Amino acid sequence: MIDYSKFPQNPPRKRNNSSKLYLFFFLALMMIIYVYVFIPYKNSEKASNFISPLANGIIERGVEFLNPEENSISLEKIVQDELKNAKGDYAVAIKNLKTGERYYFNEHEVFDAASLYKLFVMATVFQKIQNGDLTKNQMLSQKIPELNTKFRIASESAELKEGSITLPVQSALSRMITISDNYSALLLAENVKLSNVSSFLKKNKFLESRVGTRGEAPATTAFDITSFFEKLYKGDLASPELTTDMLSLLKSQKLNNKIPKYLPKNVVTAHKTGELGRLSHDAGIIYTPKGDYILVILTDTEKPTDANEKIALISKAIFDYFTK
Repeated sequence: MIDYSKFPQNPPRKRNNSSKLYLFFFLALMMIIYVYVFIPYKNSEKASNFISPLANGIIERGVEFLNPEENSISLEKIVQDELKNAKGDYAVAIKNLKTGERYYFNEHEVFDAASLYKLFVMATVFQKIQNGDLTKNQMLSQKIPELNTKFRIASESAELKEGSITLPVQSALSRMITISDNYSALLLAENVKLSNVSSFLKKNKFLESRVGTRGEAPATTAFDITSFFEKLYKGDLASPELTTDMLSLLKSQKLNNKIPKYLPKNVVTAHKTGELGRLSHDAGIIYTPKGDYILVILTDTEKPTDANEKIALISKAIFDYFTK
């Protein structure tokens, strides 16, 4: 027999621990790459054509995701379709007070306010009532010639030239808002002073509007009027009781040939019109079971009667959009 023990033996092989360690780190690295690179990439390929990761997160948490840009395009199409053949200058502002959806067109363009300045006078009067400087039953009286002189109304354009006007504050407010009576407005403006109305505008940041403290015509924008109605709706202009009083006056409007014209008879609208020469405006809050919204339309055209119809048609189209 061969004695193998006499042959030289290879030394025992030492275990290569370092190579196993390298192999472990390599496998761990591949696992990390797979988890953090390939899996997200694979999932993104599946989802990218349908929904963004942000929207997916919102939906999973049960939060309704609205696309304001998409909705505003729809409102834009409605308005622009109605204005396609319109002549003259138009400004439109729409804001849904429930959803926040809105659309603006020429909202910062300054228009002569016509009778919309009476909104600012009304709010200033109620501010005086709230502060205790006026009461609703307080009698106000002023001579017509003095009002004409004070407000620089030329004799050829004055509705009244002689006599005087005497009314309690509540009646003057009602006549100024519901039938847009000019001398009721002048009587109230004279009492509260235009300088205080101007201060009201600054305090509430209606910075694109003026009330003629320097003899110029009152002016405003669709943006400011929208802001006014939103603040009024939220109760930011007066106490809850007086806010209700102001809205009640606006809901009692008698001049309804524009915004409310084609709306269902049971729809409540708190609004104020403005008419003067080429100007025809209407602005207010429309109350619906599906959410209240503000609509403001200012116009300066050669044919105000045509503008009135445009306002009515836009109003109907917006109502249908928000209620269907």
